[in-house]
Amino acid sequence: MNPVVHFEMPYDDRARMAAFYRSAFGWKFEMLGPEMGDYAVATTHEPAVADEPKTDGPPPTWINGGFFQRKPDLPGQQPLVVVAVESMAAAISRVNSVGGKVLCEPMDIPGIGSYVAFTDSEGNHVCMLEPIMPSPAKGAAS
Repeated sequence: MNPVVHFEMPYDDRARMAAFYRSAFGWKFEMLGPEMGDYAVATTHEPAVADEPKTDGPPPTWINGGFFQRKPDLPGQQPLVVVAVESMAAAISRVNSVGGKVLCEPMDIPGIGSYVAFTDSEGNHVCMLEPIMPSPAKGAAS
C-alpha cells in the first residue's frame, strides 16, 4: 500500500498564507528562495523527541506539506496530495495502465527524491514521490 506523505497548496501571498496557518493551526514554515520556486515547506507536526515513549500500533496519521506560488498562466493549480511509491517507473506504468495520465517527466528534488504529477481516472491532479532512501550507516552489518 502506498501512503499519502505530503500535501501541496498554491498561494498568492506567501507572507499572508504563512501568517494564516501559523495563527490558525500553529504550523511552522521554512521559506525557500527563488532557486526552489519560493516554495514554503510547512511543518504540521514536530518529529518525536528521542526520549518520547514509542507505542505499538499503526504509523502516525499526520503529514507535512508545502505551498507553491500560484502562476496566473498555469491551469490546474489546486490543493493536492503526494503519494509515496517504491519505484517511480513501476508506479508510472500502473497509473498509465489504469486510466491515469502522467503530466510531465519526473523531476529530482535534491535531498528528497523523484517527483511527478499525474491525473487519476476522475481527472484529479495528484503527485507521486519516490523518496531517497537513507544509506545504511557505515560499518553497519548487512
